[in-house]
Amino acid sequence: MTIERARKMTAHDPEFFDVKDFEQRIVGSYNDGSADHGLPADPVVGRSIIAAGSGRLRDFSYIADEIPAFKADACVGCMDCVTMCPDTAILGKVVSEDDLQSALAEFDGDVEAMEAMWPKVRKYWDQREKKGDEPGRFGIFIDPSKCKGCAECVDVCGSKEALAMVSKEAKGLDQHREEFAFFTSLGDTKQDFVNEKSVMDIMLRQDALGYVGGAGSCAGCGEGTALRMMAAVLGYDHGNENWGIVNSTGCSTVYGSTYPFNPWSVPWTNSLFENGPTDAMGVRVRWDQIGWTDKKLWVIGGDGAMYDIGFGALSRMMASGMDIKVLVLDTQVYSNTGGQTSTASYTGQNAKFYAHGAAIPGKQEFRKELGAIAAMHPNVYVAQTVTSLPNHFYRAIREANAHKGPAVVSVYTTCQPEHGVADNGAYAQANLALRSRAWPIFIFDPSKGPRFQDRWDLRGNPSPNKDWHRVKDESGEWQEVKFRDFAITEGRFGKQFSKDGTPSSTILLAEQDRLAYWNRLQDMAGIEREIEE
Repeated sequence: MTIERARKMTAHDPEFFDVKDFEQRIVGSYNDGSADHGLPADPVVGRSIIAAGSGRLRDFSYIADEIPAFKADACVGCMDCVTMCPDTAILGKVVSEDDLQSALAEFDGDVEAMEAMWPKVRKYWDQREKKGDEPGRFGIFIDPSKCKGCAECVDVCGSKEALAMVSKEAKGLDQHREEFAFFTSLGDTKQDFVNEKSVMDIMLRQDALGYVGGAGSCAGCGEGTALRMMAAVLGYDHGNENWGIVNSTGCSTVYGSTYPFNPWSVPWTNSLFENGPTDAMGVRVRWDQIGWTDKKLWVIGGDGAMYDIGFGALSRMMASGMDIKVLVLDTQVYSNTGGQTSTASYTGQNAKFYAHGAAIPGKQEFRKELGAIAAMHPNVYVAQTVTSLPNHFYRAIREANAHKGPAVVSVYTTCQPEHGVADNGAYAQANLALRSRAWPIFIFDPSKGPRFQDRWDLRGNPSPNKDWHRVKDESGEWQEVKFRDFAITEGRFGKQFSKDGTPSSTILLAEQDRLAYWNRLQDMAGIEREIEE
């Protein structure tokens, strides 16, 4: 083969790239440990080309000692666990009674036990039967090759009783694999069973699983959930052949393209830390030239890429008016490079370059607010959201897609190792960040009217006309939820609190900054605040 021929070859050339060969020869060599000394540097290996969705061939079953167990009789079919799983490891499906019984007739295992794993939950059976629609049996199954044992699914369970972590030895991995194989054999959930008013139902469909798992992210990664949810709504609404990704250097490029595993089943390219939006502008121009004006293009990047070194590229992209969307995975720290602070970091945070010491107690700068800055650009749709409110998150992605022009969606994403948070903590921390004003959510839609207050929407924030949200404590007394209540739950602020939980002056300063930003949002949205004496 000549060098000229190799240079002309692309992954679309059937003579060059054979998916079966890639999966069997290349992925197989990595899975059995022989790749380092057994794979020749042919054009495919030499160019590190990765097949779409190859992450589905990656096996993480060796990582954790425990795995979620499904208690069918307690399930309400809420789909919270499926939506929040960062690894596409727990999936749901609705099947008709006839289809289930036909599959069970050919099942070689314990038929009675398998049938019991498909309950008649009210949402898909009773309510549909009452309306005269065909009812369905609902099942939740765990893919043991993707589960990292973070246990977030147990914490977010809508019934609080339908999932529990158990030892893998209790049932055995072979049994888990057999159950998941049966689940897979039933095919896709019929569209008729999907209730689009319940947005989390979209993950019942296979076209919503554009992020197939197999990414090398940390257990419970907050970014993984955001990426899965973005992929779900884009795949469901547009089809996975109708959107693509430009990924800025960061954690999402490392765990998302560790050769030869790729969790994406859509076209993507990894760009440099500072120029993802610039790369996307070139892709957008080319797509438009060849008539692909309706294809959606998303840039993914962390707060380091978008707030800091890549902010100039992002600002230029927003000013260009081009139809490009951006998802900012905001961890408030440079996770990929070991935890340096970014301009998205909170005051008082202990991190590299702003370590907590005798002279300087953590970061002293105030946080930069990308959402507010983005809203000052012409005709840019902006949203700040959390994955723990799927309705708000999906609304933001859908409205960003529909907007004719640039859009920026910034999502709070917990980084377990850098924040000092447990593997199962992403959902809880996102909720607490919202309630404590650490991370207010909003929509800024320039199409809603000429006045600023028409464009800003703060719905979804608790107590939107008050400074602080209040909750009842264990004694029944009302207590304000402040930034200090969020900070004390995370290791990155650990040195800012005394042994009895008293916050430092730095945390109190950060708290005032968070309140000032929240008040600014209220003012821009035209919300009249209740001033408490």
